[in-house]
Amino acid sequence: MSSSEYDYESLGLVAGLEIHQQLNTETKLFCASPTAIREPEESERTITRFLHPTKSELGELDDAALEESRVDREFEYLSYDTTCLVEEDDEPPSEVDDEALAVAMQIASLLDMSIVDQLHVMRKLVIDGSNTSGFQRTMLLGQEGEIQTSDGPVSVVDLLLEEESAQRIEERDDGVLYSLDRLGIPLVEIGTGPDIRSPQQAKEAAKRIGMLLRSTGKVKRGLGTIRQDVNVSIAEGARVEVKGVQALDQIDEIVELEVQRQSELVDIAAELAEQGASVGDTQDVTAVFEDTDSGVIGGALGSGGNVTAVPLFGFDGLVGHEIQPDRRLGTEFSDHAKRHGAGGIFHTDELPAYGVTDEEVAALREAVDAGPEDAVAIVADDPETAELAIEAVAERAETAIEGVPEETRDATQEGTTRYLRPLPGAARMYPETDVPPVEPDPSEVEEPELLTEKVERYQAEFGLDSGLAEQVAYGRRMPLFEEAVAQGVDATFAASVLESTVVELRRDGVLVENLADAHFLGVFELVSDDELAKEGVEDVLTVLAEQPEMTAEEAVEEAGLGGVDEDDVREVIVSVVERNSEQVDEEGMAAFSGLMGECMGQLRGKADGETISSLLREEIGKRS
Repeated sequence: MSSSEYDYESLGLVAGLEIHQQLNTETKLFCASPTAIREPEESERTITRFLHPTKSELGELDDAALEESRVDREFEYLSYDTTCLVEEDDEPPSEVDDEALAVAMQIASLLDMSIVDQLHVMRKLVIDGSNTSGFQRTMLLGQEGEIQTSDGPVSVVDLLLEEESAQRIEERDDGVLYSLDRLGIPLVEIGTGPDIRSPQQAKEAAKRIGMLLRSTGKVKRGLGTIRQDVNVSIAEGARVEVKGVQALDQIDEIVELEVQRQSELVDIAAELAEQGASVGDTQDVTAVFEDTDSGVIGGALGSGGNVTAVPLFGFDGLVGHEIQPDRRLGTEFSDHAKRHGAGGIFHTDELPAYGVTDEEVAALREAVDAGPEDAVAIVADDPETAELAIEAVAERAETAIEGVPEETRDATQEGTTRYLRPLPGAARMYPETDVPPVEPDPSEVEEPELLTEKVERYQAEFGLDSGLAEQVAYGRRMPLFEEAVAQGVDATFAASVLESTVVELRRDGVLVENLADAHFLGVFELVSDDELAKEGVEDVLTVLAEQPEMTAEEAVEEAGLGGVDEDDVREVIVSVVERNSEQVDEEGMAAFSGLMGECMGQLRGKADGETISSLLREEIGKRS
């Protein structure tokens, strides 16, 4: 059954969202470092950390942190000239940033949330290397909110203000390379209640929250600045947290495919129960493959490795069972093996293959006492990795007999998911003693105009058509548009440049990300003062994108569009008319269209179309 054919109500689908959005503040949450993202090549030095789990105040160890600690890894961090001692965890944090707190309260208000009387900063244990301190600082700001969807209200349980993690740059054999430019950027985490009952409602709820966030004009835009986690379960399944969904348009697909995965795992568990399935002991089966022609296994053995195996009694045919597109139960086993450094697994549902022969498969089955109703999974790697990886496979096979495991999973670009770690528990949270409590003042919060309201106003006030109005309101340069219009720039012209022209330049390979607000405002001013024709805007912006240190005036000169007055324009037009005098004498004003194109070509960007049109008609008229 395809995911779109499921009856979500009968399956008991329950879903909720966790949306993480970076705030566009001047400085970071607990220090004065800027929030600008740097290029790795700009790094001046690196620092190294080894992180280990610590017990909570109750003496408990978090399961997710404990599993992470079993993988011994070194974490290296790129540091910049803007990096401070707080980010390197060599100095206590400063107090909570006022701007970040104000924006977060504004978001809480838009979500109809109650703002807490006092904020207490907590430490959330994180030892995957994404924070130099080994924990993330977070604080509860709002509770008990609600948004509306076409399928009914969705509660918003909490809003947290916290620091963003470090950016992962490179995965290495012995650890991870991170960048400290992103660490500490203010971030809001918004969690909905488990009120979502369909993939479509999940997508609609995420879009609604995204619209409210962008309405503040104070959130960062672009890839990686907003991430959605989706909690999904069905009645016979388990709660699964899918991390890192970056595209809003993918949320419904993520939910659909997770429902499919859980449904298939429920069916597999039922079939395993019928067959009385069990998982045998892991063992070394290296002797079976001493003379193998398999490149993978032979390569591992040639490097002093072992082949380990686990018999899966009653699993025959089910390890290769597809649970999501291009993912099988065996893929789930492989994900767990990879967490311990193995390249993956082989299993008898797919063998003989990959150089493994029928004779080797038969010998493997005999070595572990597996019959025709059973499956066998193997790992070939260095002795320690092979042992840890096959134990992880055995553990995952045990949970397959029970049904759907609770866990955290990572979203893929295809909309499927892969195992990441166990679900975190309360044991990873404890108070931050270096930052004093904060008492927010909700009376100072001013709710912004919603983007939906802006669209309506842009149409009514500026005469923009609905499509352009929506593009501008939802676009990342909306604040710039409003500033330009406030300075007297024609709204339609400003909107067209900021949306249509910029898109065209990007398609042509122009580095439009180099264009700052000051560049656009400078160009708009030159057009308003009749010092630059509208037709020359594209050329000037191209120059500014290539040489962003220039002013708009300098870019006009660089583009060769300066110093052309009406007499110069008329001179060009007269020469065009004279050159085409026979056509003009024969056709009169009918020759206008062809000559207009020639004039525009010669005067590209040096004069606006209206001026050229008027002067050309005048010169043609003189010959009539």
